[in-house]
Amino acid sequence: MKQIALDIGLASAPSFTNFFAGPNEAALRHLQLWSGSSPRSPVPTYLWGEAGSGKSHLLKAFSAAVCEQGASVGWLDASVLEPPDFDERWVAVVMDDCQLYTDSQQQVAFNWFVNAMSAADGQPHCILAAGTVPPADLALREDLRTRLGWGQVFALHALTDTERRAVLRQEADARGVFLGDEVMDFILSRFSRDLGNLMQLLDQLDVYSLQTQRAITIPLIKSMLDNP
Repeated sequence: MKQIALDIGLASAPSFTNFFAGPNEAALRHLQLWSGSSPRSPVPTYLWGEAGSGKSHLLKAFSAAVCEQGASVGWLDASVLEPPDFDERWVAVVMDDCQLYTDSQQQVAFNWFVNAMSAADGQPHCILAAGTVPPADLALREDLRTRLGWGQVFALHALTDTERRAVLRQEADARGVFLGDEVMDFILSRFSRDLGNLMQLLDQLDVYSLQTQRAITIPLIKSMLDNP
């Protein structure tokens, strides 16, 4: 059955507090402590896992936590076609979707890595990266691949359907919203199981339910989709 991925625009910005860790608690705690420590350990961290396991969420949450302290972060992912030169003002460099980097992006990533580890101010900068496979399996230039793998490495796992159901129930209860078992089954079978999409769906259902003064049922969900 085809699943629907919503483009709703109501989701909160990724943060540590709205990350549902499940089996990824160790990675979450590590990044929370790392982002708030002073001075921060210069040992790099690499996250890997399948799509939907929370890699990008954690990278963005780490970046946000550092920036909230008045610092700046360099960001590189596969969509950044013209990355900037390394900036000494960055306290961290964050690199997402490493497995997709082009030759030129690999060159930039290697340059950032080297500069971050040998900062002119004498204080190495943090390096956080992520990809869909372990560092040893990345199809990247050898000098970059080995550097990504020499620090802390965490394998992330997507939540099971039972865990997703528990998260949905917890979030709905926190809002005072009742989701019956049939509604839960419908949501998990018809929509993208990515937690970000599920939380956006819950946001929209909550708003639509209040607007229409109706309980959240399968007919209400279908009505909402028919009346965007």
